Amino acid sequence: MQTGARYQAALEILTEVFKNQKPADSIINDYVRSRKYIGSKDRRFICDLVWNIIRNRLKLEFDAKSDDPRKILLWYHKNQLKDIFDGSQYGMSPLTAEEKTWLESSNEQPYPDYIEAECPQWLFEQISNIEFCKALNQPATADFRAHGHIRQDVIKRLNSEGIEVTPTPYAPNGFRSFERINVNNISSYQEGWFEVQDEASQIAALLCNIKPQHKIIDYCCGAGGKSLALSDIINNQGKILAHDISYKRLSAIKPRLERLGVKNIELTDIIADSDRDFDKFIIDAPCSGTGTWRRAPDAKYRLTPQMLRSLNQTQYDLLELAANKVKINGQIIYITCSVLTKENEDIINLFLSKHNNFSLNNIKDVWEQQIECPYPHHNQYMLRMSPQTTNTDGFFICILQKNSI
Repeated sequence: MQTGARYQAALEILTEVFKNQKPADSIINDYVRSRKYIGSKDRRFICDLVWNIIRNRLKLEFDAKSDDPRKILLWYHKNQLKDIFDGSQYGMSPLTAEEKTWLESSNEQPYPDYIEAECPQWLFEQISNIEFCKALNQPATADFRAHGHIRQDVIKRLNSEGIEVTPTPYAPNGFRSFERINVNNISSYQEGWFEVQDEASQIAALLCNIKPQHKIIDYCCGAGGKSLALSDIINNQGKILAHDISYKRLSAIKPRLERLGVKNIELTDIIADSDRDFDKFIIDAPCSGTGTWRRAPDAKYRLTPQMLRSLNQTQYDLLELAANKVKINGQIIYITCSVLTKENEDIINLFLSKHNNFSLNNIKDVWEQQIECPYPHHNQYMLRMSPQTTNTDGFFICILQKNSI
């Protein structure tokens, strides 16, 4: 592709992304797959450009005094317009007179805090921390988990294949790369030596503190990453119910089970009324995903206050469901990938105010049993992880113990 055509492709993608209706990675993948002429170098150029603009969207809109995707792209490259308008057949249409005048303007106003933070104003009012938001806006590392193999053996094999990875500091089976890796081209991945999983999610699985003899359900398991980690923790023994209301999501787990040789996970989209004796009821709660903005910075623009209120209700309803499903001395493990207090501490405190037969376990004690590194949070009963404190996605975890009345 000629350079001008690359910019035109980026503009077409950004036009769809800025509608705030579909995830950017889905839009990018659909666009590229339907255009076989886009080579790997073209794809890298287009993707890097699109993601850089998304990560700086609010500042660009502020400086350009416009939310029009074409103007945003022009402003981003206002000092390199010769690259954009190279006269190629499939490039962007020429600058208009109005655009030429507009590009000579400037916006001297200082950024409001939420613009500096690259966070929608209504969400910034809940987070109120510029540096924290900036950390959530940085690209994430690619994290992996050794499965059924010793971590160092996996790292050694990958390094021998020219893939540079290093151990994660907290999760004992985790390792990471600072470069993008196409795992489908790696033989050890195809042979089930490792799985893709952020370190925070690996830690969450460890803190569930499961044993083979436990009756376990991973509720709302989604893509099943945590279920797979739980399976490995108990060495493919016992049984784990992996639940999700979406049969499509459950079906997507099956190839992963086969590749990893997992035998102790049972997939289900229902839970029997008679099931009221779980030792571990793990709620991977549907949430805003604000903790994953490093990987999906466009998601912040699709979230609305109405969606958040609906999620809060769902989160509380799931805790109520779990309360009736765990046995005495059983545990609810509540997990989100959110950084919002409304989805984490507020939901737990509301639940506890209505259930005096539940109490919070000291999660710091569990951490110290499972992980060698020091506990990273000031609250011993509700753990938060983040890019700032653990260099991971933003996660929240707490353990609720059911007591006899």
